[in-house]
Parts: sequence; structure tokens; C-alpha cells
Amino acid sequence: MALLVRYITLPQWSRAAQTLGYRMQSTAPRLVNEDRGGFGQDEEFRVLNLKQVKNQRAARRKAIRPDVPPPRSQQMATDQDWGAVWPGPRSFHPASVPLPLRQGYATKKNQMAPGKFANAELIKIPNFLHLTPPVIKRQCEALKQFCTPWPKGLESEEKMRRHFPLTCITADYCHALPTIRNPLSRIVTVQLQLGALQLDRHAKDKLLRLVGERYDAESDVLTIVTDRCPLKKQNYDYAIYLITALYHESNVVEPWEATKSEADMEYYDFERNCSKKNAEATLNWGRKEGDADWAPCPSEFADAVARLFNDGENAYNLDKYKEQSLALLGLQAPAAVAAQ
Repeated sequence: MALLVRYITLPQWSRAAQTLGYRMQSTAPRLVNEDRGGFGQDEEFRVLNLKQVKNQRAARRKAIRPDVPPPRSQQMATDQDWGAVWPGPRSFHPASVPLPLRQGYATKKNQMAPGKFANAELIKIPNFLHLTPPVIKRQCEALKQFCTPWPKGLESEEKMRRHFPLTCITADYCHALPTIRNPLSRIVTVQLQLGALQLDRHAKDKLLRLVGERYDAESDVLTIVTDRCPLKKQNYDYAIYLITALYHESNVVEPWEATKSEADMEYYDFERNCSKKNAEATLNWGRKEGDADWAPCPSEFADAVARLFNDGENAYNLDKYKEQSLALLGLQAPAAVAAQ
């Protein structure tokens, strides 16, 4: 294999060196002195000191602390306008409240709770410092021009319940979520005084059987809670629809209800029971029904018998039935006889 050797002449070498040196000077840092051809006196490397020296530390600047004025609460007058100091709801500010408030837990035994300054517990809880009696009175006076007189006939709670027997209860929530609608805000509770519907005995019994446990016998209040629909207005309309449907359905008398016998009744009806005939026969002994001196069965005895069968046997119902039975027969209780 033959070697191809190319000889470079001296002029070519000089031109190559000059070109290479020019490029090295253009790309490398200028660390050489162009006049002397070596390192300059002012181009020396800096010394790296890993150990701090006292003379190298810079002098610290003295912080200038301004004079802090005393808290505003110490300069407040006793007869100042508090509504101008605390006009609306805001977070607690210790320098603006001239009260020795304390909140929190004492870290040591026999130590008082932390004071109001630098107390995060007082900032967490909401305050009503803007709702003082003078401020409330001033705001009410300003709102009177937008109000109408209170309607006549609603001076007491009883009158308001009589004219407005239906009560609607809803709730609004303020929370930090991507949507402003809280799922619990759609729930609607409607309460109705059952006595305001003016139902007869048949309609009331049918309505109570339809509503089940939603009726409170002690307060005579029917409560309906709706939460099926996504919006509050839809649930309210649905609750009103349910009350309307219950009212009309309870007043409907089916044809088969007229053929019901005493054994088919869901409750004990004293008027349709043979107990009424027996009681009237005992009370009107020797008389005929239809005579002028015919005495009907007392309503107290009828209520006692109906309560005994419908509500069950307990001490109160048995004592009431015994008392009315003795009164029907014209007898006295053993205790009264012994007292005489």
C-alpha cells in the first residue's frame, strides 16, 4: 500500500500559523498582554479563600426602627361614636377595641387566658362588634322609610298561625367550592297546621293514614320534607303539590266505603258500634227510643271508650273509662264513698 505524503512549504506553514493564531485570539479570553506578549499585571487570577477572614466581613447596617405609637384603644374617648370606629363586619383588631378581651387556653396552671394582642383565636371567630344597640337603632331608623305598616290582625303569634298556617323552612350556605350551589340548600321543609284544613272525620282519618309518621299529634303539625329535585324552587312546588293532592284525595269517598261493616273499619267508631246502643239502653232503662225523655249517650263516655280501643289499654285510659262508666250509671267511685 503506497503512502501519499504531502510536503508543506515554509510559506504555507507561516500562513497557517497566522490563521490559527488569529482564530485562537478571537475565541479565547484575552488573558495575554498584546504589547508584551505575556500575562499582564492587572489580569491576575483572584484568590479563592474558603476560610472567612475578619477583615473581609462587611460592616452590618444598623436597622432603623421607627417609633411605634401607642394603641388606638388607649386614646379613645368614652363618649365616642362607635359606629364610626367599627361601621361594619370585619376581623378582630386588638388596637381598635377598647375592651380587655381574652380568648384561648392557658399553657400553665393558674394562668389567665391569652390577651387580645397577637391572639389568633380572636381572629378566627366571627364577631358582632358592629351590631351595638345604638348602631342597630340608627340603622332601623334609616330603614323605616322603606317599610310599610304592620298589617292589622297579626299582633300575636296565635293570630299569625291562624291566618298563615303554612310555614316553609329553607337554608342557604356560603362555602368555598367551584359551584355556588350547596347540595343541602335544595332541601325544603313545609309545615302545616292540620286543623286549618277543616277536614271531617273520614277525611282526617284518611289523610293521617296517607302521611304516616309525618304528622305530630301533640302539636297538630304535618311536616313534609322534599329534596328530590335539584333546585329549591322545584322542591317547594313539589311539596305544595303533595299537600294539595293529599287534601283532595282525603275528601274523596269511594263507593266501596259505604259498604264497609264494623269489622272492616280501621279504627273503633263508637257511633257505628253496638256499645252505643247498649249504653243508651242502660241509660234509658224502661223507655223506648223516640220518646220525649230519651237521653242520648254522653260524649265523655263515647270518647273514653273510643280512646280505650284506638290508643290501647294504659293507666290513664282505664281510669278514664272507669270514671265515665260510673258516671253513666249514676254511681260514685269507691274512694269518694270512703271519704264520705
